[in-house]
This record gives sequence, structure tokens and C-alpha cells, in this order.
Amino acid sequence: MAKQKIFLGGLNLFKYRKVLFKLKHSNSAGHLTAFIEKMENAGLHPVVIDTFKFYYHKLIANETGLISGKEIGPVSSDEVEDASDVQQYAAAGQSVLKNTIMIKLNGGLGTSMGLAKAKSLLEVKEGKTFLEIIMTQAETPPVKLAFMNSFSTHEDTLHALSRIKPKEFPLSFLQNKFPKILQDGFEPAVWPKNPDLEWNPPGHGDIYSAIYASGVLTTLLQKGIRYAFISNSDNLGATIDEALLGYFSENNFPFMMEVAPRTPADIKGGHIARHVDGHLILRESAQCPEDELQAFQDINLYGFFNTNNIWIDLVHLEKLIKTHGTVNLPMIRNPKTIDPRDDMSPKVYQIETAMGAAISLFKGATVIKVPSARFLPVKKCNDLLMIRSDNFIYKDNRFILSPNRCSGEITIDLDPKYFGKIDFFNERFAHGVPSLLDCESLTVIGDVCFENNVTIKGRIVIENKGESQAVVKEGSVVDGDLIFSK
Repeated sequence: MAKQKIFLGGLNLFKYRKVLFKLKHSNSAGHLTAFIEKMENAGLHPVVIDTFKFYYHKLIANETGLISGKEIGPVSSDEVEDASDVQQYAAAGQSVLKNTIMIKLNGGLGTSMGLAKAKSLLEVKEGKTFLEIIMTQAETPPVKLAFMNSFSTHEDTLHALSRIKPKEFPLSFLQNKFPKILQDGFEPAVWPKNPDLEWNPPGHGDIYSAIYASGVLTTLLQKGIRYAFISNSDNLGATIDEALLGYFSENNFPFMMEVAPRTPADIKGGHIARHVDGHLILRESAQCPEDELQAFQDINLYGFFNTNNIWIDLVHLEKLIKTHGTVNLPMIRNPKTIDPRDDMSPKVYQIETAMGAAISLFKGATVIKVPSARFLPVKKCNDLLMIRSDNFIYKDNRFILSPNRCSGEITIDLDPKYFGKIDFFNERFAHGVPSLLDCESLTVIGDVCFENNVTIKGRIVIENKGESQAVVKEGSVVDGDLIFSK
């Protein structure tokens, strides 16, 4: 039976939808004026406002920010330089340390770990916080240090630094914010219950606008600082490497991204690809069409992930901004509710960008394969247990895998109900964390507390089926599954 056209007031359904789309977007100019006024009232820099306008126009033009597999191809291992093959550049790197700064992305509150303050204030190992470790890492080898804070972490960080009393106080600048956009009508989202929820952080891709709008970029260039190494504050392996710095500076690269081989644990992270036009590109999971997720997660097809350790030539960055007015990165359209804790609150779009996506904007940008030691992020309490254990040694301001480790990578899966938040985690390891040197995997199910001097060996499951807390006694050697039934 042939399909019939549905007519509404003389319009078939297809034309009706087109008219509806035009009507829905006819007020976009007025909405944009409202957005601009809102951002100006919040004291945001004109560069930030222009950047938002760029993405807003893309949004109302129904651009999704998705990157199809038809537009890209994989990057082979033959195309990627290995960090182990550039050690001869160490001397060159040492000679430009005075022209180098380490910038830490310090905007996270660590809410996934139950924190209410800057995540960088969390104690990591030997009584030292992320912040204290970063401060010492900037001293060996010696380089200038800066933090990009968010409005949520800025005061916490400055207060903590005043207690540390460093020899040289690091630079700080603020990450910007974008107004959330109602999905229905594309107008500014309003939430009187909590006006702070009307804004979202624009992602770490905001660093380029933030460093420029804050005046920090101009200040650094005036002081002869040309090379910046940028990384997340919770990546304990992201330190200044003189050989990588020398390789970057001697080859006059404008931009260099550290990448690592993808494993099954990295299938959700952004991967590197080559655009059909020839340049390198970063594709995040939020930019992948749903029907291509299987290919996105194929680690044999897309073999390298972005560690978010970035080297950038600040002279090239300034030229890019002055030429284009902003750094227009590929857009990530992130659908959310205005209150992330209330699924019934209005649906909004958050416009975000990824720092590594700038690789597609710099002619001559490159990537380099680095060892796993340069990627030690602490995203969850599972990661924190691994770092606090004897698996890792903190020596010479670096975290190194213990030479006494008996096997390869370890997998840790702690019950999120009892270990997911830092307070619960600390309570259950109040007497110290177990020895994991001989552990291949550890899974803990239920409420379990560990006493002092516990050793875990092999592939172990510890499960508490009872209603009261179970205790792994002091001095226990657990070399087989441990089940508590009462």
C-alpha cells in the first residue's frame, strides 16, 4: 500500500517540519543577544563571548559535532614516533627549561570520589596531596608553574598554596564558563533554585581562550616563556621530560600530543585519527555517531589514545588567536538536564571542547608515543588504592612501578557503595592499604574493612554476604577467594 501524505493546513508533513524548524529558530538572534548580555553581566572576556557565539551558530544550524568514520582513518604505529627514540634531545631540552612552563588543569572538584573541594587537595601518598606533589615536580627539573583553576577550585587552591609557602608562587588563571542552552527553543537556561547551575565549564579546551583572555599568555611571552607542557592535575605521571621538550623545541613543532597504545580499559577515551584532508584529529566518544561505537571502541583499528599531555608553542598559539580571533575547536554538544541530580529538570545542551582537539588547527602538529609511566591518572578510588599501595614507589618526585612487582598490570574493582567515596574508602583502609606486589586482580564486593599488614596474591575476590561489616585481619595473606557469610 502506497504511503499517503499527511496534510496540515495545506502543508504536507515534510514541509510542516521545515516550517516548524524555521519558526523554532526564528528567535535565535534575539536569544543570542540574551546570551551575550548574560555573559557580559558575568564579566566574561569578549574573546570568550565570541567563542560561545561561534558554537551557538553551529548549534542552531543543527550541527551535532559528530565525526563520522567516513571522514577519518586510523593512524598506524609506523607514523608515530616513540619517546624511547628521542632521548638524544635531552640536552636540547635542558637548554630551554628557562623558556618552559608546566600548566596544570586544576578545575575538578573530584565529585565522583565524593569530594567537595579541589581534587588536587586530596592526599595521594606519603601524606602528600596532588598539589604538593605538583609543586615538587615543577622543581625537578626546574620550570615555571601555572594552574588553570575553575571558579569552584580557585580559592581552595590559593589557600592551600599559601600554607605550602613555595619559593616561587605559581601563576593562576581562571577557566571560563558558558551558559547552558535549553534544548527546547535554544534560549538561555534559567534555574532560580540554583543560578550557578545555569552555567557549565566549557571543557579543558577552554584553556586557549582562558590563557589569552586572562593576559597570562602575553605575560609569559614577554618573560621569554615559549614552551608549555599542559596536563591534568590528577595525572601523577605528567612531568617535564627533558628529551620530549628537546624533541619538541628542536623540531619547531607548534603542537605535540603524547599518546599511548589503547587497551580494553581505554575504549571510551578519545582516540587519534587522520582526517581525509590529511591532518591529525582527535575524536572523543561524545563525537562518535551511535551506529559507529563498535568501530570507535576497536583498539586494533584506532590504536592510540590521547593522554591529555600536551606540548604547545605559545608563539604559534598567539599567532593562531590573533589570526582568527578565537581558537575554534570542534564542538562537543553534550545533552544534559540543567540540574544533573534532577532528571525531571529542563533539558539543556552544554557546549564543550577538548584541549587535544587543537591538534587539527596547527599545521605541522604531531603526536609521540609515551610509556605508561607518563599516564597515571587518579579518577576513582580504585586508582587511588593502586597508587597508595606498594605497587608504586614515590622517588625523586616521580611515581615508578616497584621493581619487586611480580606481574603485569593489576585490575582493581572495589564495591562503589562502600569504597566509591573517599570518606568510606579511608575508613576501610584506616590502618593501611594491603600489599599488592603479587596481586593480578582484586575485586571487593560488599562492606569489607582491612586491618594492617594484609597481603593480596593472585586473582582475588573478597565478598561479604553478611549484613555487618567484614574484617580482613591484621597480617592476613589472602591467596584465594575470601567469602564472608555472616
